[in-house]
Amino acid sequence: MPDALTRTAADGSPHTVSELMTAWGHGWAVCRGTPAPVAVPGGFRVDVGLPGHRVRHVLHTYDACSLGRLGRELTQPGTWIKVSGDRAGLRAALPDAWTLDSAGHLMSAPLTPGAVEPPAPYATRVFAEGGVVVATVLDAAGRRAASGRLAGAGEFGIVDQVETEPAHRRRGLGRVVMRALCDHAARLGMRTGILVATDDGRALYRALGWTVRSDVSGAFLREDPGPA
Repeated sequence: MPDALTRTAADGSPHTVSELMTAWGHGWAVCRGTPAPVAVPGGFRVDVGLPGHRVRHVLHTYDACSLGRLGRELTQPGTWIKVSGDRAGLRAALPDAWTLDSAGHLMSAPLTPGAVEPPAPYATRVFAEGGVVVATVLDAAGRRAASGRLAGAGEFGIVDQVETEPAHRRRGLGRVVMRALCDHAARLGMRTGILVATDDGRALYRALGWTVRSDVSGAFLREDPGPA
């Protein structure tokens, strides 16, 4: 399993995967309203505090031995490990008690100004709350059709939770949300956008000029929800 620290983008981006992952962790915590990440060897820890997702360890610098050791040391249900690397390597390093999560992709892009208007009858609303920029596309009745969030971490703008409601998909609303967030971030002086995309979202972001920097793989220890 490779060490992710020194990997840089093939297109010559000056940012290493470790820099991007660290900035993403700080922005993710702000967007989700969790405590700030705490540095640990090779990455950071976030105390999420949710059922089934109590704490997450995110690693950008590791090898199979250190990853396997961490997987043996962490035994609390609801614990997650995320790494900048492939799922096969993560699965091979961790004990059998860990369940793999779906694949993710660390992506980045230059942040540039310029929003786009949604098709009629939709309208876009952008506002800031608690250090988070929220972009929402509303339908004719004022209901949310699509939305996304962004938080800053120095020069970086971290995009999170971009979602389009099922009834409003395939109308370009995800692109509207992304451009609204990137436009706002650029006007605030942020220069590089970061996000972690799903397999489905990766195609949208690539079409908008984002580049995959690394796979992001995750695993977790299941937490029994207990009696209803």
